[in-house]
Amino acid sequence: MKKILLFLCAFSVLTAFAAKPKNQYVRIKTEYGECIVKLYNQTPLHRDNFLKLAKEGYYNGVLFHRVIKDFMIQGGDPDSRNAKPDSLLGNGGPKYTIPAEFNDSLFHKKGVLAAAREGDDVNPLKASNGSQFYLVQGKVFTDEQLNNLEQKRLKFKIPEWQRQVYKTIGGTPHLDRNYTVYGEIVSGLDMVDKIAALPTDKNNRPKQDVKMEVTVLKKREVKKLEKQLLQASLKDKMVM
Repeated sequence: MKKILLFLCAFSVLTAFAAKPKNQYVRIKTEYGECIVKLYNQTPLHRDNFLKLAKEGYYNGVLFHRVIKDFMIQGGDPDSRNAKPDSLLGNGGPKYTIPAEFNDSLFHKKGVLAAAREGDDVNPLKASNGSQFYLVQGKVFTDEQLNNLEQKRLKFKIPEWQRQVYKTIGGTPHLDRNYTVYGEIVSGLDMVDKIAALPTDKNNRPKQDVKMEVTVLKKREVKKLEKQLLQASLKDKMVM
């Protein structure tokens, strides 16, 4: 009987491990470098949609059309592909939206991937645009600034562990629980800083087009990447 119970326990553990969702990664490449983004399993609708579009080549040749230093870089508008310099961009996308997937543990720290959307006046449910996204650069905040945001804009308390991130790494806390965060850069964060520093026009569009190419990492690439990330994490712990 004991052997049977042990076998069942072992089988349950193996089954749970096998069922655990694997991480999916995409590469966003520009002339200013490239970054690798891990898509969150906690936001499956956004994850799967982004993977689908990337596999179709939807983003290839599309611009980062809206860039604001110390805030974010935005792209994914299909109308930006081969757009004229004076074109007003930001209204394009597939003919659908994605329901919001807010998660209190996913917040706007520097380097996250989040979905752009229309404003609350026409979009009270805060549904995401089907293709447009932004990568957060943000800035570092003080306790006083975070307290002010909590009282006047957020109407909720920022968890202490998230406050520490905003005070060290930085981000855009005023967007939390208003725009869906669904991934984060795990390599190549400097690409965001380089693009965010570019000169822009009155519409915050870079004066020189910044085209992107988005691809999904293959299994062997993921295996190699996760090994590198694990080694880097262990090295950091040893230093601490």
